[in-house]
Amino acid sequence: MTTMTETSVAGNDDRRDTNQNNSAGHKLMVALDVDGTLVDHDGHMSVPVREAARDVVAAGHHVTIATGRSLNATLPIIEHIGIENGYAVCSNGGVTLRLDSGLSEGYEIMHKATFDPGPALRALRKRLPSAKYALEDADGNFLSTERFQDASFGVEAIGVDFQTMLEATAVRVVVFSTENTPEEFNTAIRHIGLAGVTYSVGWTAWLDIAAAGVTKASALEQLRGRLSIEPHHTVAVGDGRNDIEMLGWAARGVAMGQAPEEVIAAANEVTHSVYDDGAAHVLRSLLP
Repeated sequence: MTTMTETSVAGNDDRRDTNQNNSAGHKLMVALDVDGTLVDHDGHMSVPVREAARDVVAAGHHVTIATGRSLNATLPIIEHIGIENGYAVCSNGGVTLRLDSGLSEGYEIMHKATFDPGPALRALRKRLPSAKYALEDADGNFLSTERFQDASFGVEAIGVDFQTMLEATAVRVVVFSTENTPEEFNTAIRHIGLAGVTYSVGWTAWLDIAAAGVTKASALEQLRGRLSIEPHHTVAVGDGRNDIEMLGWAARGVAMGQAPEEVIAAANEVTHSVYDDGAAHVLRSLLP
């Protein structure tokens, strides 16, 4: 079950800390959410955000995309901000990529965390019968009910019956409803319990489900160890409930200005909204 880290929010935006920026000569691990952080809710990345991200990459910091998007929907963002070598976390921690411009596809999949979606799907279907369901399987395919499609999938979903979905092995399950509010989703989840998985409710009546214990933060912590980055040299920027653990994980966790209250509560500080280039302000503060 998703837990919330509550800390006080710093009163100053985009603070500089000599222990956390390049003035101390250290390379940082910088984890960046995509939707609502690097791009707005129409999928547009502003020029200031793109240029700031590219400059932080060029400065040699370990810029790591950490997104709920699946692999194919993440790759264009990686290319856009100029990461040729490094790592990316997709599907809310379910998939970790190693980026290498020398590889034929430019990346390889390092890790996938899969789970049996059956128990959660059955319980949710009973409680939310009108919702739409989609599932990312271990091969990167998306299976969906009722012609459910979203840009975050990165591939066209294959329509299947619910029984086929129950029998699949999942990396990520998405539940969406136009007839329910996020509060109704939260009530349904509390009623069901959803044991054995990790979940987060989005801005709308949108639910992301991953394997137990799998979050952006859990995948980033594995990478931090691999990169031998000290914990106090970590930065994360995000806006969604699926970023709560990541913001708590980072030494400098920054919530976007439009983030919900519980996301802001998990952060050390708050920047401007995505429409005011909040991510660019944070990224510029990492440069000398």
